[in-house]
Amino acid sequence: MDQQDLSPSSASRSRKSERLLLLLFLLTLPFLNPWVRGDGVGYYAFARAPLIQHNLDFTEDYRHANEAFRGPRLDENNQPRSEFRTPTGHLDNHFTVGPAILWMPFLLVAHGGVLLARALGSTVPADGFSFPYRITMALATAIYGFLGLLLAFRLAREYVNERWALLATFAIWWASSLPVYMYFNPSWSHAQSAFAVALFLWYWHRTRSSRSLTQWLILALITGLMLNVYYANAMVLVVLAVEALRQYYLAFRLKPAASGSTPTVPQLLGRHFLFAVVILVCMLPTLITRYLVYGNAFESGYIPLRDWQWFSPAFLQVLFSSNHGLLAWTPILLLSIAGLFIFWRWQRRPGTPFLAAFLAFYFLIACYPDWAGISSFGNRFFISLTALFILGLSVFLDRLAQLFRSNRAALAAASSFLALFVLWNVGLMFQWGSHLIPARGPISFSGMIHNQFFVVPRQLAADLQRYLFKRKALMQQFEDRDLRQLENNPPPP
Repeated sequence: MDQQDLSPSSASRSRKSERLLLLLFLLTLPFLNPWVRGDGVGYYAFARAPLIQHNLDFTEDYRHANEAFRGPRLDENNQPRSEFRTPTGHLDNHFTVGPAILWMPFLLVAHGGVLLARALGSTVPADGFSFPYRITMALATAIYGFLGLLLAFRLAREYVNERWALLATFAIWWASSLPVYMYFNPSWSHAQSAFAVALFLWYWHRTRSSRSLTQWLILALITGLMLNVYYANAMVLVVLAVEALRQYYLAFRLKPAASGSTPTVPQLLGRHFLFAVVILVCMLPTLITRYLVYGNAFESGYIPLRDWQWFSPAFLQVLFSSNHGLLAWTPILLLSIAGLFIFWRWQRRPGTPFLAAFLAFYFLIACYPDWAGISSFGNRFFISLTALFILGLSVFLDRLAQLFRSNRAALAAASSFLALFVLWNVGLMFQWGSHLIPARGPISFSGMIHNQFFVVPRQLAADLQRYLFKRKALMQQFEDRDLRQLENNPPPP
């Protein structure tokens, strides 16, 4: 594999690749779907309520939610049911505050624009629910998703020829679960999580050879953001644990005088203690909102850890189940995971922490009682690891290219091969979004495959046109289908 150099020609190619990615991103913006539904109601409420009402009263968020979310939570008088009140009197909202933190700079600009427009005579409501706010939220989500892809591309090209990093970035972009939560369901947290994890991995990798005190502080700030966005991202910190084990081993083994640039044990302890303190400070938005909503700063609102499947993880189901199994729904990730193992054998220093982070995340999700994600396209939890999947696929493609006599033949073969994964995923996304297959629970593989070949080609073009030009009616149609499926197959209590 050819590691990227820093020559002018290489830098020029990198800029061209990044401009191409930017152009492709701009061309996808018409797919933005500015709606707030499902889990997104809770995520968005942490931005809207403080911005508009200056409090954490989520009543209006419940009332403006989609029917599948609103129905069980409101009574016949359109008032929140008492069982959804917490001990502090607040409405339950166990979703994280990190997405709201990332949206807030964009929403502040949108809010200022709406207020100015109203002062000039506009009637657009300044309530956080009107179109300017929702399209701003959706655009911000897409931007963060794209930045995550860009950072992953930059990380991958450190180890493979740029063509494979670029091809892998595009393939994961459109053949994984990411586009559903980057465009179709932008009020959920997953695109922002992919960004936060990519930023953490990219900066950790950039500073791993020698990290100054300032760089430790920056890494801690990034880590705090990553955890505020998605709690499961704590597993990614395994890369630091692996790094620390090696550093402490060297510190104990080498004498201070002979260790040179190797930090001593007191230095390591000091840096890691500072890192932990800064993370704790960065977590204050989560801790404070948990305290206000639940009366306990350490109450997550999710299933208690003691009730997780620690001794019976669903390892195989997470990967292969028709109920949103990772590889069953997004098979391209099998190549990415294989690439991570190849990378580990080839580059042990960075490969070990990267592979360990994936395995730790996999173990955590396998132990989670709701590992299937309830309403989910594929296993949405793993979107956090987008950067690792792009790196793994890049390495896999680089190794695969060595089987061909020329780079041109390898590129043509790889592009055609990956295009099949993209086309399959686009068809499956259409089935899921239009509820040709259930959004919740297991699906029929035979029915799904039949739809891919005989239903999707017939309906996709027409519904795509409606999605672009008559989206509100189409989304209502999809929502009605979802409600009928919920009535016929209600989720377990």
